[in-house]
Amino acid sequence: MSPPRRNASRPLPGSIYLDYQATTPVDPRVLEAMLPWFTERFGNPHSAGHGFGAEAAEAVERARAEIAAVIGAEPREIIFTSGATESNNLAIKGAARFHIGDRRRIVTLATEHKCVLESVAALGAEGFEVDILPVEPSGRVDLDRLAAALNERTLLVSVMAANNEIGVIQDMAAIGKIARAKGVLFHSDAAQAFGKIPLDVNAMGIDLLSISGHKIYAPKGIGALYVRYKPRVRLQPLMSGGGQERGLRSGTLSPPLCVALGAAASIYAAEGETERQRCGALARLLFDGLKQRLPEIQLNGDPVHRLPNNLNIAFSGTMASVLMEALPDIALSAGSACSSAAADSSYVLRAIGLTPGLAVGSLRLSIGRFTTEDDIDRAIERIADAVTGMRPCLLPRGQMRAT
Repeated sequence: MSPPRRNASRPLPGSIYLDYQATTPVDPRVLEAMLPWFTERFGNPHSAGHGFGAEAAEAVERARAEIAAVIGAEPREIIFTSGATESNNLAIKGAARFHIGDRRRIVTLATEHKCVLESVAALGAEGFEVDILPVEPSGRVDLDRLAAALNERTLLVSVMAANNEIGVIQDMAAIGKIARAKGVLFHSDAAQAFGKIPLDVNAMGIDLLSISGHKIYAPKGIGALYVRYKPRVRLQPLMSGGGQERGLRSGTLSPPLCVALGAAASIYAAEGETERQRCGALARLLFDGLKQRLPEIQLNGDPVHRLPNNLNIAFSGTMASVLMEALPDIALSAGSACSSAAADSSYVLRAIGLTPGLAVGSLRLSIGRFTTEDDIDRAIERIADAVTGMRPCLLPRGQMRAT
């Protein structure tokens, strides 16, 4: 049975967008940087024997350097892809299939993105040993448990830097240190972390890191995979073709999209700290305002180690799908955008131990670059009014609050 459908028409006048973790609008500065590469400067970057191609190739390499600078990498370690899903598939499947030998064990967490879990499952069907570790109620992995899971048979561990639903940030440096000591490759899905929190692949011991453009104000359809060069990480390509991108990802690159991702990375490099503080302040304002109106709400996931712009809130005595129906003028979500069609409660929330009642009543609200204080004030009133009005219809008398 499908969940109730929200209003699928155009956004209502005065709508409030609080779903920045699902996708972000393209920053006007990013759009301005990419537009000339569609028409005036349309060369193929792989046809560098003439001026048009050479100009496009130069733009792609400049974007590669801009992305690398954000994570402390070398430009040659950045491989352009169509997005984080492709990057995750290439990193996990590519590493496993290249290094077929004694190390045939893959370790990951129960709260990873679906494309990571499905990639690992696909390797399990190919005969690899798979270990999916639970997480603590905070959403973070127990480091001792992780260390114990990495043995002489383990090839790769994949741990998301920041969770896409509950915004919890893992201790990346500690995980990298454990992986390096065990001789295990460390991959991280950083789709939600890149452009929101500082990342340093060397300080954190990361060998493979996935990036998404549309989470950081670039267009959909562009992403990147960091692949460590020294010591060199080897991958088996997923696609056959002309051998572009160090032979790891064949296909003609799109200069407009590459330029856009580079521009978005440069904006973050210049403004990231200011944006973190602003988004964090707005998130606190939103949670405090809701808490004042609805004292029984709870924040899901670690209250400290989390993305500054994320709130995943359990509204006891409600159903998220029904609440979303009551709020057609507010863009928010009941879980991952990639799993929003599922009628069941979030597997991430179940993994951190939420009761079924709280899990189905939880919403993800995420703030971004263009969120205003007025948006927050209006959202507090609309959400609080909707929850208050809904509860008498959903709960028996005397059960207005969860214990």
